[in-house]
Amino acid sequence: MATVERMSGRALGRATLARQHLLARSPGTAGEMVEHLFGLQSQAPLAPYYALWARLERFAPADFAELLERREVVRMVLMRGTVHAVTAADALALRPWVQPIMDADLRMNTQHRKEIAAADVPAVERFGREVLERTPMTMAALRPRLAEQWPDRDPVALAHAVRDLLPLVQIPPRGLWGRSGQPICTTLESWLGAPLDRTIRPEALVLRYLAAFGPATVADAQAWCGLTRLAEIFEALAPRLRRFVGENGAELYDLPDAPRPDAATTAPARILAPFDSVLLGHADRSRVIADDHRTLVFTVNGIIKPAVLIDGRVAGFVTVAARKGMASVEIATFVRPAAGTAAAMEAEASRLLRFAHPGADTHDVRFVAVE
Repeated sequence: MATVERMSGRALGRATLARQHLLARSPGTAGEMVEHLFGLQSQAPLAPYYALWARLERFAPADFAELLERREVVRMVLMRGTVHAVTAADALALRPWVQPIMDADLRMNTQHRKEIAAADVPAVERFGREVLERTPMTMAALRPRLAEQWPDRDPVALAHAVRDLLPLVQIPPRGLWGRSGQPICTTLESWLGAPLDRTIRPEALVLRYLAAFGPATVADAQAWCGLTRLAEIFEALAPRLRRFVGENGAELYDLPDAPRPDAATTAPARILAPFDSVLLGHADRSRVIADDHRTLVFTVNGIIKPAVLIDGRVAGFVTVAARKGMASVEIATFVRPAAGTAAAMEAEASRLLRFAHPGADTHDVRFVAVE
């Protein structure tokens, strides 16, 4: 039996950062990066802008906003039942694949499951589609329409069922830089004028995941998408993949020709987006963040702060503020950085301010220790 190559935790981290374009910024376009990353966390509507800024050599907010307005990129509930920004083609392929997550929520949602189980679910789905395709609206605005149709049912529960049953996109101006708007929804098919793509096999989607997040275990892939029973898919793909054993003994799969830099490769300072996907794409997140630091970046109310990467690891987080012509970045670090490291972090923070608040009269960067 052939010996399986071992991979150190540091080498695993460097490989992941290379896939994520966090070792070196890419000269490519925003559209190319969205496609490669196979899903940008977008429950915070502006998070994708910061994720792209961290990964592209040249990026302006209009580059991503125009993709949304041209319907080349959409924002919708996908992996793990959370909002992601993906290309139109990927949305059509991914949404049917993750439907079991939505079906499970229909059955197990503690707040609404009893009311949903008692409803005529197919009729709710048909009615919701008809209303939202005719007039896109928020889920709150949909509730009175549902109450008129089913006066003996809880409209909040029925609206929740519509969210699970239909592939809904949140349309602009929601998600546009410098704009604001409620999450107005319509169906993906109506917005794109195309049917869901049910022809793409799960194997192709797993390969896309590995291209952006590999090397990875089966558990990593399942944590990324929120689905289970992916071991069969990995086994079917095994002849096409390279296998490694991680420091913890777990079996890692990867594309044969994907970048795997030397463990000694320098990793520059980076500031990640809020909810950055590199922090959420694996079951074992220790490749980029220590377990005892995760509770400092992942808050109890579900917020994931914009983390700072130093030497390929999360070393703190930032807080960005702007008021009365002044924009600032506060860098909170877990340990006091060395002089050279602090200078690199300050340069990256200044770059962030030039991107996010170019019109501010003054830019300020300061360091604090995490207490």
